[in-house]
Order: sequence, then structure tokens, then C-alpha cells
Amino acid sequence: MKIRLERFSYRFAEQVLNSKLFLKNEIENILLNPLINVAELSRPEFNKVLDKLFCEKEWNSQPGVFEEKNEPAAKLDFFKERIGVEVQFGHSSFIGIDLLKFQVSSYSNLDTIDVGIYIVTTRNFQKKMQKEYSQNWDGSLNFEKVVKYLPHFKSAIQVPIYVIGIDL
Repeated sequence: MKIRLERFSYRFAEQVLNSKLFLKNEIENILLNPLINVAELSRPEFNKVLDKLFCEKEWNSQPGVFEEKNEPAAKLDFFKERIGVEVQFGHSSFIGIDLLKFQVSSYSNLDTIDVGIYIVTTRNFQKKMQKEYSQNWDGSLNFEKVVKYLPHFKSAIQVPIYVIGIDL
């Protein structure tokens, strides 16, 4: 089975990313890498695969959102050239925390990102992984939920966010 991508642009994120088209394409090529073995993609395994692929392209892994070293939970998954990336295969309750990391990184006195990229899976992906490969993706945040809820955060989340849904 081959991976394909769904996309949603919040607050003109795609236009911002198009100014760094090389990096946008790099991210999509990482996610569409033909060496990714879909049959083995448990949530932890998929995180490991993506960590390896992003690091091979010299993305900073797990950079802190704040300058204080004693705040271990506030980290982006990847960062490069003012683009922050969060990969969320966990429970849907993490959406607020992830969106706030983008917002804090963009505004206040931090000003480290111009756009956030939020990578999740689609409902279809989750169902196919369960049915075809007996992988448990129940309760995971999905693309459809992010697209539905993100506009409701418009007064709190002002940073452009490009949502990528991994689908099969």
C-alpha cells in the first residue's frame, strides 16, 4: 500500500511555505518515502521512522520551545529555517498542547517560527492499519478532527499552520 497526503492550509500557511518551496517539498518527500514499510507502522515505529528520515535531512530533532532547560515537555518534534513540525500519532487530546507550541514559538518574545506543520494520520489510514495490519490506531488524533477544530481556535492560534494528513 502506498502513502498519499491530504493537506489543509490554516491562515495562509501554504502561501508562507511556498516561499520555502524546497523545504515544503522536502517534508512531503520524507512522508512519501517509498522505503517506509506501511505494514510495520505501529504508532511508535512510525515516529522512529520519521525521526530518522527528518534527521537525515538535517532537521533539528526535539528543539525546546522555551530557552529554559528545565522545561522538557515543551519541545517541537522538528525545526529548520523557521519551520516548526509536530508529528502527532497520539491521543486527540494533545491537539491543544501542540497548537500552543506553534503559537508560543511564533509570537511573544520567542519569534522562532513563521509557520507550523502539523502531521497526523487520516481516519481512513487508521481504519486500514487496523483492518489490514492489526495495528492499533484507536483514539489517535486524525486529520479530519484537526481540520474541523482548528478554525475554532482562530482567536488564540494566529500562526499559520499547514496540516498534513497521512493517508493510504
